[in-house]
Amino acid sequence: MKITIRLIVSLIFVVALVAVVFSFYQVSNENDRLTDELKRRTIILAESLQETVKPLVHSNSIPKLNRIVERFGNRERLKGIIVYDNQGNVLTSTPDLMPKISQPLPDALSSITENRPIDGFITIDGRRTYIYVLPFSDEEEITGALAIFHDASYIDVRLKDIWENNLIRFLTLSALIVVITLLVVRWSITGPIAQFAEWMRELRAGKGKSKQPIAFSRGDVLAPLISEVTHLAKSLSIAHAKAEEEARLRVQAEALWTANRLKEHMRVELGGKKLFLISNREPYMHIQDGSSIKCITPAGGLVTALDPVMRACDGVWIAHGSEDADRETVDENNKLRVPPEEPAYILRRIWLTKEEENGYYYGFANEGIWPLCHITHTRPIFRLEDWVYYQKVNEKFAEALLEEIADEESPLVLIQDYHFALLPLLIKEKRPDAKVAIFWHIPWPNPEAYGICPWRQEILIGMLGADIIGFHIQFHCNNFLDTVDRFLESKINWEQFSVERGGHITRVNPYPISVDFDISASERKDIIQRKEQLLKEIGVQARYLGVGVDRIDYTKGIPERFRAIERFLEKYPEFVGEFTFVELGAPSRTHIKRYRELMTEVEEMVDKINWRFRTKTWKPIVFLKAHHGHEEINRFYKASDICMVTSLHDGMNLVAKEFIVSRDNEDGILILSQFTGASRELRDAVIINPYDIEAAADAIHLSLTMETSESSERMKRMRAVVKEHNIYRWAGNLITDLARLRAADISG
Repeated sequence: MKITIRLIVSLIFVVALVAVVFSFYQVSNENDRLTDELKRRTIILAESLQETVKPLVHSNSIPKLNRIVERFGNRERLKGIIVYDNQGNVLTSTPDLMPKISQPLPDALSSITENRPIDGFITIDGRRTYIYVLPFSDEEEITGALAIFHDASYIDVRLKDIWENNLIRFLTLSALIVVITLLVVRWSITGPIAQFAEWMRELRAGKGKSKQPIAFSRGDVLAPLISEVTHLAKSLSIAHAKAEEEARLRVQAEALWTANRLKEHMRVELGGKKLFLISNREPYMHIQDGSSIKCITPAGGLVTALDPVMRACDGVWIAHGSEDADRETVDENNKLRVPPEEPAYILRRIWLTKEEENGYYYGFANEGIWPLCHITHTRPIFRLEDWVYYQKVNEKFAEALLEEIADEESPLVLIQDYHFALLPLLIKEKRPDAKVAIFWHIPWPNPEAYGICPWRQEILIGMLGADIIGFHIQFHCNNFLDTVDRFLESKINWEQFSVERGGHITRVNPYPISVDFDISASERKDIIQRKEQLLKEIGVQARYLGVGVDRIDYTKGIPERFRAIERFLEKYPEFVGEFTFVELGAPSRTHIKRYRELMTEVEEMVDKINWRFRTKTWKPIVFLKAHHGHEEINRFYKASDICMVTSLHDGMNLVAKEFIVSRDNEDGILILSQFTGASRELRDAVIINPYDIEAAADAIHLSLTMETSESSERMKRMRAVVKEHNIYRWAGNLITDLARLRAADISG
């Protein structure tokens, strides 16, 4: 025990010494950096103001001087400004500053007398303040001076934080040292001796043969005593390890989320309560197919995840009825039970006029909020008439929901996406007992980018009506809290990631969405046969095949992707005639001018690259512009060597995960943009910056020349991630958190 204590004390002493030395060094550097930065900013401000103030002092324009001082005197960390004449008398100053400064100011007199800038630190109101005095002259005659006072107390706060943080690190390291030292001594010395002694005692008594012997390291002090039992210990250890691995795999298999598990889990969590779901897109659509009506299910993870939940709780799904036969299939209350083959819950359709759809959906949602949140250098367009329609449609959905929950006690409401930012507050105003969650499927920008929205406060206030706001990743949660902190009076709890405003608490949590990992649907077929068949269908002869699957949207980085392919063929000409990239592009939002322009740009770029490189039997890019079904897309996923996801900004991007699920042969490479939420989970993809064309071109080369063993290991790890974190887990976590808010209120 004495040896252990001496070892711990020695290690802590060394750590303390290193921590103190490095803390002094860090504090010194930080103090110098912040002080230099403060001085530099002050000098720049003083020199810029000097040009304005000097002629006003010469002409004795005191009112204009006052206005300048008032305008610049309320900047962040700027305590104030004083302008002196050539005798050191005050001409004008920031009002709050004069009573706190001794007059005449010695630094001002010295600066005027010596005709040079003077700076230093003084104390005002108990806070360290930086003063900078700059004289100015008119034809070599001193006419006055400008004094700027900057609050420098933030430097002391920063230095104090460094000391406190380093103290916490030291205490944490000390605790870890104590724990690790005790564990090492216990595991390496005292523990093995006691265990081996016990095993020998039982062996001598005839009981040890049925027990696993203790495994010791070679070279241990006890090695001479265990040489006779090495083979026995090894064989039993292997058997034990196999048994543990089998048990682990069984537990893991039971822990996977499936549609059935989600359904049963929600039945328990909801306790017979209905779930009320609101989305712009409906889960089942009716279209005119000749003389008959056909029911189709739109592609997408949202319906895949939430349809089992709605079936389990006999819920109500409210959505925009947008198809040509939707009105013909509902009752007098605009409802029908779905799915058609086995009705289990209610779909209520909301009807919008063309003007409402253009203003709310194409206008404010997709020309305003969409580019605002994605920050992809497409300027958001905010029109007052679009904002009016956006409010009107949100109110229309709120009215429909309030009718549905009229007889429900503490109803559970789940709202989907940026189309309904105002809806949470509209619901809470009429039904404060409702538990409301909104999931934001797109990124949330930083406060500076968000601040350009004319109705920024209204949107935030509307969203904060929810009890839970969900984003894909923690980074977007942080951006949202920063935005609220910037634009609203509220209390931010950074430990709990919540916002308290007007007595209401909103939790802001990450819920990374995913796809269905359906192993049974995986068709095992030789990848070479798949590739040859597809290449024959598109009329190309090639050795390597790449695929991209996108809506034609400016956030997806399609032009950047094609530039990378062009540069790849320039840098690595040996792949000319060998590599073909197929882009499955679905036209999207063609009502909007920017999307029509993008489609033209993409088509022209494909023509340009193909004209430059193509041969009689080969071309580098095949652009298939159409709405492709899941089965068709899956064929390309399975046959391709690489999949490129080059989004310039994306909340998650499910194409990346769909490609991984399709790779039942556990091969292939995913090239993934670092600006997608998926890149946080799929770390074994080849991560790129899509704006860096050179690096993206090299990434294509790396992917096509990577060893099969490495690509296989990467794909196995990514498939394990997607399998565990699938779409049903996303839905289960989000709805469980919402349901437990209601349970907590009832128990409280």
